[in-house]
Amino acid sequence: MSIHIRISAALMAAALASAAFAQAPATKPERIRGEIVSYAGETLKVHRRSGDTVSIDVKPAVNVSAVKAMQLSDIKPGTFIGTATTTGTDGKLTATEVVVFPESARGTGEGHYQWDLGPKSMMTNANVDSVVQSTSGRDLKLSYKGGTNVVTVPPNVPVVTFTPAEHSELTPGKKVFVAATPASQGTYVAQRVVVEKGGVVPPM
Repeated sequence: MSIHIRISAALMAAALASAAFAQAPATKPERIRGEIVSYAGETLKVHRRSGDTVSIDVKPAVNVSAVKAMQLSDIKPGTFIGTATTTGTDGKLTATEVVVFPESARGTGEGHYQWDLGPKSMMTNANVDSVVQSTSGRDLKLSYKGGTNVVTVPPNVPVVTFTPAEHSELTPGKKVFVAATPASQGTYVAQRVVVEKGGVVPPM
């Protein structure tokens, strides 16, 4: 084999390897919900709803926030929200929680996709086009890239927005919601943490 052929073959192999690497799916964050057991150093231990306790690496740069309660009447046309819903036998969507995003976070997670708060649970992050009072609460007409939905929000559903929090507020007994990627030996690396504050539990 000539040196030119060997070089060409090597370049082809490198190109194929680079393409395969580029197409490899990134590890998707998992959603961890539960109660804080301890927080020491950079290790957060959370007792999950599923019954097990996991260790999560929380770097100093990781964003920690909390949520504060809002009124359903605070949701106006033009608001960008995220809402977890259940789907009824009639196909209609009913909210189980609503998060109102600050304007600076408009577009976060935009779309309509599966969620993990129960059977037939979905998440819709979208702009509120209109708000109509109904017998079951308020009907929100939502629009997002690729579609629209109408979601009914009953009066008793938690409506919250984000508020700043500190790592020092990650204390035992508080409820927490963590987006984290799996790491080695069954541990996780936190991407974002939302902690209970003032008795308001993250409903996501």
